[in-house]
Amino acid sequence: MFETIFKNIDDALREDAGCSSELDYTEQTSWILFLKYLDDFETDK
Repeated sequence: MFETIFKNIDDALREDAGCSSELDYTEQTSWILFLKYLDDFETDK
């Protein structure tokens, strides 16, 4: 399940001109997950 989600995120980032290496993908994926966590946290409150 999570592998598919990460693959979809990586595919989208690969198309983005700002990401040139796998390290950029890792940074951007971490940021997306953090923002999702905050959104879910605020929704629960």
